Parts: sequence; structure tokens; C-alpha cells
Amino acid sequence: MKHIIALLIENEPGALSRVVALFSARGYNIESLTVAPTEDASLSRMTIVTTGSDEVIEQITKHLNRLIEVVKVVDLTEGNYTERELMLIKVRAVGKEREEMKRTTDIFRGRIIDVTEKTYTIELTGDASKLDAFIDALDRSAILETVRTGASGIGRGERILRV
Repeated sequence: MKHIIALLIENEPGALSRVVALFSARGYNIESLTVAPTEDASLSRMTIVTTGSDEVIEQITKHLNRLIEVVKVVDLTEGNYTERELMLIKVRAVGKEREEMKRTTDIFRGRIIDVTEKTYTIELTGDASKLDAFIDALDRSAILETVRTGASGIGRGERILRV
């Protein structure tokens, strides 16, 4: 089962590598990882997407809590949460393809952010399944390049990750 783990970590050199090493040493896979500073410059928020049974996720959470740099850990999938991912995708758009590509982008509520004579660069946000569906809707030969950020998540309502 997919889990989204959010953690606050001290914003210092080596902290990210220690978290990644923890996963690697125990044979856990990180499907996506996003890290950025928070409103407090001394802390960063890390969002890790991983898979595993509830027992495995519990072990991961316990190991993360033992790291000195980790301030707080929350498994967002234990409650209501909102998840988003950003994708930039460069596609071939020549002749009749241009209008079809624009129509498909509009259906998925994407934005064309760069246009050349032969290509469109499209920005799309949503959960992973929406981005995957967009890619599936395209002719694979039209895709020139794809960049995805990985998931970022936040608890819904009053659920807050804070020190």
C-alpha cells in the first residue's frame, strides 16, 4: 500500500542523506521525495512516498523518529490529506497535432507554458493517477521529455504538521 510520510527535519547539511541512507540500509524503496524549507528557516519539510504494509511503515516511522535531525514524523495516509504533484511535459505539436494537444491539455486542466513551431511544454498538477492518465491519453511517440516533482501532501482541515 502507498504511504505518504511527511516530516519536519532540521535544515542542515547531511540531514537528507541520513534519511535516504536509513531507507537504503533497510531495503525500503522511496518512490518519490520532495524537500523544501518551511516558514521557519531552520526547518525543512520532507515528503516521502513509499510502499509497504502497515508494519513496515510503522518501522520506517520509528527509525525516522530516532534520527537526531528529524523533529516530527506523520503518515499522512492515516487520515484525510491532499496530495499534489507537478509535471512538466514537452510534446511534439506539429500540424493537426497542435489542436489535439491543446484540447487534451484543456481537458486535464493543464497549461501550455512554452510554445515553439514544433513543440508545446505543458504544466499539469494533480495526484499521480491524474498525471499518469494524461500521459496515457497521449501518443507515446509525441512525448519528448517528462519531468515530475513527486508528491507533496498536507493534512486536511485542522490536521497540522508543526513542532
